[in-house]
Amino acid sequence: MFRAMKSLSLALCAFSLLVFTGCGKDSGKNIKLEGIQGPKITLIQDSVLISMVFENIQLDGGLRYNIPKYKYSFIEISPDVATSGTVMNVSIGLKDLLGDGVTQLDPQRLPGGRNLPGVRTGALPAVAFSIEKFHNMSVYASKDVFGLFIPANIGVDGAIASFRFYIGDKKAGTISLVGRDDAGANSGVLLLLDMKGQVKEQLMNLSSSKLR
Repeated sequence: MFRAMKSLSLALCAFSLLVFTGCGKDSGKNIKLEGIQGPKITLIQDSVLISMVFENIQLDGGLRYNIPKYKYSFIEISPDVATSGTVMNVSIGLKDLLGDGVTQLDPQRLPGGRNLPGVRTGALPAVAFSIEKFHNMSVYASKDVFGLFIPANIGVDGAIASFRFYIGDKKAGTISLVGRDDAGANSGVLLLLDMKGQVKEQLMNLSSSKLR
């Protein structure tokens, strides 16, 4: 018991060195992670754009990948001029996000098999894939939740820390920092958006004319 508590304390201390949170409960401010900017979410025409900058990952050129099973969605990675790192833009088509097709995929947990934090069953319909510099990405979608797991070096073993995620000043879901598993792998950032409340209502209103 003491060893488990000590391990948890060490993990939380390590997270505190990496993460700076907004002040106060429900502050409306998202956490900031050393070496990563974002995620930032914007609506562009008929897509949801999730943008992140990885300051410590370098690419020589830009690449674009289609997301498997997501007909209207893709990922772009390219060098970031401001930081000498890498920009990742994940474009999720509203036809994919609000349609029924991707919610019929087989349920999956986090890469490596751990439960998805905050999800009752621990798993959601998902597709897993890899691109250059980012091995074992996952995109999750159910009628209530949309999620994105992006592998990243969090620098912590074992622990998973979750925080509220805001779009503007409104609660939109959670963001989790996933430490390495027992195999010393599968760390990253997990974004889960609540698709049964205001977020989905806003998307439906914006996309109604495009989905007809």
